[in-house]
Amino acid sequence: MPRPPFITFEGSEGCGKSTQARRLAARLEKLAVSFLLTREPGGTPIGESIRELLQFAPQSARMSAETELLLFEASRGQLVHEVIKPALERGMCVISDRFFDSTTVYQGAARKLNRQIVEQLNAFVAGGCVPDITFVLDLDLKTAGSRMQSPRKPDRMEQESPEFYQRVRVGYRELAINEPNRVVLIDGAQAPDKIEDEIWETLRSRFPNLAKSEVRGQRSET
Repeated sequence: MPRPPFITFEGSEGCGKSTQARRLAARLEKLAVSFLLTREPGGTPIGESIRELLQFAPQSARMSAETELLLFEASRGQLVHEVIKPALERGMCVISDRFFDSTTVYQGAARKLNRQIVEQLNAFVAGGCVPDITFVLDLDLKTAGSRMQSPRKPDRMEQESPEFYQRVRVGYRELAINEPNRVVLIDGAQAPDKIEDEIWETLRSRFPNLAKSEVRGQRSET
């Protein structure tokens, strides 16, 4: 029997990926599918400390792009070995809010760091752990910016320029073109319910075991 899929959600700030990751987790829970929901950076005690440093620590304002890259990779390496790989080995479906595609786009495309080095680091820390499917929620900058308006102070990444986030959007679109078998581009401007349904229909069609879980769940309700 094939193992449950490793599913990742990607996109720019404000695109709704975290909402959709949680919605998928809630759907799987309702269907009694064993799953694990995690996030990047973070997901482990070490990773959460790195997340705080990357996003909110006062000293991070002077962080170089190279340091940022290595901190993201360090958080990911711990997450893979401590959380993701063990969960997959136990037969759980893993859902991650961001994974190495974020580094490919944010540090490679948007920060303009050497793509070959970024890809080598991604491969090194992932240790062969590659998502089976990645959903990229695509959203225009104006809509994304309006969604990020909130009483809390924006984190360091959320304070980047519109030009930076245009490069992020282009980077994700290029990723979807280059890896069409893994990366699914979704219109993030749609209603959340419609996006959720589109994601689930894609998963049902690609992973028959999830479709079977839905059938079993429907039978148990009757």
